[in-house]
Amino acid sequence: MLRIDRATYDAIVAHAREDHPDEACGVVAGPEGSDRPERFIPMLNAARSPTFYEFDSGDLLKLYRDMDDRDEVPVVIYHSHTATEAYPSRTDISYASEPEAHYVLVSTRHHEQQTGLVDDEVEFRSFRILDGEVREEEVEIVESYLFGHTPTTVVYD
Repeated sequence: MLRIDRATYDAIVAHAREDHPDEACGVVAGPEGSDRPERFIPMLNAARSPTFYEFDSGDLLKLYRDMDDRDEVPVVIYHSHTATEAYPSRTDISYASEPEAHYVLVSTRHHEQQTGLVDDEVEFRSFRILDGEVREEEVEIVESYLFGHTPTTVVYD
C-alpha cells in the first residue's frame, strides 16, 4: 500500500495538470528504509512529449547525488498519461528499475472535464513493478504524517 500525505498527492496532481498536454514526471524522496514519501521533486520531461516521458540525465544524476547525501531513496516515481488510463505501458514497465519504489500514474486524459473537480475524482493509481510484473496497490491519502509536518519541494533546473 502507498500511504501518501494530502499535500504531496495534490502536488503530483497539480504537476500532471500543469504539464498537460505533455506527460509530467518526478520523484518523491523519503528517508531510506521508511517507505514514506516526504520530499516532492518535480522533474522536467526531457522528451516534452504527450506520449512519453524521460528524465534529463543530468537532472537525474543531481537528484540521486542529493538523495544519497540526505540518506534518501526514491519512494515514489510518478508520471502522467495524457490520452490513456493511469496504467503502466510496456515502455513504463521496461524502464522500472527501482524495485522498492511505488510507481504512481495520473491520467489527464479528461483534463478539460477535470478542471474544477475535487482531486479525489482524478485517476491516481499506484503500482509495484518488479521483474516486468505489475501489481496495483491501494493508495491511502492521509492529511499529514506528523502534526505540523509539511513536505518539502525541490525543483531541479
